[in-house]
Amino acid sequence: MAPRGKAFCLGVAFLVDFSGDYNLEEKDMPVIRDISLSLDYDEAMLRRQGLGEPSQVRPEIKKVITELLAEVGKGGLLEPAVAYEYYPITAIDADRISLEGGKAIEGPLLPATFPEAKELIVLIATIGPKLEKQVTEYTKGGGALRGMVLDGIGTAAVDRLIPQALELIAAEVASRGYEISSPVNPGMPGFPMTEQWNLLELAPAKEIGVSLSSSGVLIPRKSTSMVIGIGPKM
Repeated sequence: MAPRGKAFCLGVAFLVDFSGDYNLEEKDMPVIRDISLSLDYDEAMLRRQGLGEPSQVRPEIKKVITELLAEVGKGGLLEPAVAYEYYPITAIDADRISLEGGKAIEGPLLPATFPEAKELIVLIATIGPKLEKQVTEYTKGGGALRGMVLDGIGTAAVDRLIPQALELIAAEVASRGYEISSPVNPGMPGFPMTEQWNLLELAPAKEIGVSLSSSGVLIPRKSTSMVIGIGPKM
């Protein structure tokens, strides 16, 4: 396994590489850990900070971003993990998709998005709680700017984690002659946020430490849930 928390600077792009071998756990409840994420000081990162073009960012802000990217790498603040489960589809109706085992996912967006799907994958991804705790410490300690920037770095990390997870899933289903669809998330039009509770029961979320607050917010906050359709032609 490559070393974790390796930080290095290339030209104008500051990269933090969290390297590791993909570790796929029990087959019946797939969990992937040690996912390699690279965070760089680029336009996407700045957008997540609510900032503009790189040339318009004040030097002191650039300095904070660079320092915090290094801190994220050295401090092991990212613990990316993905949990997912496959469910064969038994029926597709106008406002729900029924799954094997008497389960179902509600919302008209799903049948509209996955009309040809043979199975659904319910997936939960997170970067873990450490970064979020550090954000809170900065904010409470008078470091509002550092807290805000670090929070944006966490959001950017989730943005990078999602395509990594989808790439792994796509490779896995390709061996069966299947393709994956684009993911849909609770809260999108036609997919009620209340289905969040359902998704966390359908995927092994507890295996990666993800839960829901009483108001339906994912914990840790830097987590996401989604449904993906798979089939021969997606």
